Order: sequence, then C-alpha cells, then structure tokens
Amino acid sequence: MFREFKAFIMRGNVVDMAVGIVIGASFAGIVKSLVDDVLMPPLGLLLGRVDFSNLYLTLRDGVTPGPYAALAEAKRAGAVTLNLGLFANAVINFIIVALAIFLVVRAMNRLQALRETKQPEAAPSTRECPFCASTISIKAVRCPQCTSELSG
Repeated sequence: MFREFKAFIMRGNVVDMAVGIVIGASFAGIVKSLVDDVLMPPLGLLLGRVDFSNLYLTLRDGVTPGPYAALAEAKRAGAVTLNLGLFANAVINFIIVALAIFLVVRAMNRLQALRETKQPEAAPSTRECPFCASTISIKAVRCPQCTSELSG
C-alpha cells in the first residue's frame, strides 16, 4: 500500500496540482491587494469619497446604538451588518482571478493544439502478411505465422 501511495504522490499531475495550489494561493493574495489597495480607493474617490471596506448597512444596532463611523466599530458594538463593500471587493477579486485562470487555460490549450499539429506522423511499425493476413513487423523477412518468404 505504501508503494502505491508513493507512486500516486510522485505522479507528475499530483505534483503539478500542488504547485498550482501554492501559486494560486499567492496569486489570490496579490489580487486581493490589487483590489483593496489599488482599484477600490480611486473608484471610491470617483464615487464621492466612498470607502468600500466601510460600505455597510446596519440591520440591528449592537450594545452601543449607532450610527457607527466604521464597520470595525459596528462589529465591536455587536451590530448586525450587511457588508456590501466587502462583498463588492470579493466579487471583483473573483472576476480578476477567473479572468487570469481563463487566460492561462486558453494559452495552454493553444500551446497544446500547436504541439499536436507540429508532431510528425509516426511511420507504421507493422504490416499485413500477404499470404496469411496476420500482422507482422515491418522489418520481417519471413512471416512467423505461415513461414512464407516476404518480398521487399
């Protein structure tokens, strides 16, 4: 059982998948920073100084009644909030990650198709015996089935 498990782990696609997961996790952090720190601040500025990370609706006040200056303050007070800005950030993160994955898969499919079209067709390694119709090596001089002498 250990040998089978080792063979499974050492297969190329399992190792490739592990590398992809690690790179994907790192990529997700980069995309989150891109959205939170680069895209959303100018977008919030264009929309009238809206801070998307603090865009929320209070559904029920907490121990300390609102209004709350920031989402963190509402959370500390125990208020029930609908976090629209955080949801918008998550949607934009998803769209960017999905677009990046789409572009990578598309490029890989194109490379795979290009590689498949450039490979020369392999020469046949067998042929049919003209006397007994059995399949024999293309290099055979005599058919092993019917022992007939083959020409050329």
